[in-house]
Amino acid sequence: MEPRARAGKNVGKMNFAHNELAQLLYGHGDVKLPLQDTVRVLDEIVTDFIQGVSFEATRAAHHAGRQKVKFEDFEFAIRRNPRFVGKIQEVFEKKKDIDSARKVLDIEAQLMKDANAEAKDIEKDEKKSSKKDKNRDRDRDDGGGGSGSTVSGATRGTKRQRVEELNEEELDEGDDDPELLAELGMSFGSNKRR
Repeated sequence: MEPRARAGKNVGKMNFAHNELAQLLYGHGDVKLPLQDTVRVLDEIVTDFIQGVSFEATRAAHHAGRQKVKFEDFEFAIRRNPRFVGKIQEVFEKKKDIDSARKVLDIEAQLMKDANAEAKDIEKDEKKSSKKDKNRDRDRDDGGGGSGSTVSGATRGTKRQRVEELNEEELDEGDDDPELLAELGMSFGSNKRR
């Protein structure tokens, strides 16, 4: 069965761009600016070839009981021309190589994303644990109570407790906290305020 003739809507119209066909002709040895008639004839030849091969491939797919056309159907359609078969096989081998290389790059990119996500998770865990440690230390210094809802209130409560501890205990001069005493305005040698 022969492929159908060109549909009426495509008669006299070009299916490919003029520049593409002109470049194809130039690549195969024609002049840089080919004649309009030459480009039109090449357009008809290429269109008829594609339609014929597609028709044969569709017939092969229907004969196999499939609605979709596969690569093997195109191979079957052009099986009588070994140059075409070789060229199509070469193109699809290159496509497989490109896809496998792209897959390797995608795997590497995914590994990098996973590593970055793990690093961020570790940083978050470290921040959480350091906040917990700070809260635990603050609660321990506050006596677990928490004198006020603000941070400054908690800090004041801590300083008050330390001053009370200094006043309650009899400490040697070496045991006093000079920084805390300086902040509270107390002398280093005694526990009394100035």
